[in-house]
Amino acid sequence: MSKATRATKVLEQAKIAFTVHTYDYDPDADRIGLQAAEAIGEAPERVLKTLMALVDGKPACAIVPSDREVSMKKLAAAFGGKSAQMMKPAEAERVAGYKVGGISPFGQTRPPRVAVEEQALAHPYVFINGGQRGLQVRLDPHDVVRVLNAIVAPVVA
Repeated sequence: MSKATRATKVLEQAKIAFTVHTYDYDPDADRIGLQAAEAIGEAPERVLKTLMALVDGKPACAIVPSDREVSMKKLAAAFGGKSAQMMKPAEAERVAGYKVGGISPFGQTRPPRVAVEEQALAHPYVFINGGQRGLQVRLDPHDVVRVLNAIVAPVVA
């Protein structure tokens, strides 16, 4: 597995301190984020999942703890929109430029608006997908917000 991806290159270019962690990705896992947390031995609230959605028909990205579900109502409100819905997997892959299970918020081919769940900033570090299945990057959640120019909002149910 290559540890250099578009996501890690974006972080390097932005001079963000991060470490790379690999694990055995299970494509049959019911909840990919929880499987990643278990595989790397981290608490699920520190392993964030990247979810691709549409807010008023426009692409958006929600970054939330792997043990939580995003609230479509709260996500729409975070962006000043009226409605939100999850993207279908094929559309998420096309927009993000990554395969489902390996979608990173960093280095997407068409960067969308990003919302980070406010609870994530309570941790000294978090893990986020590094741009391929079985690859996580560990970094400061404040760096995530800065690099992605993300909004911080309550977006979980």
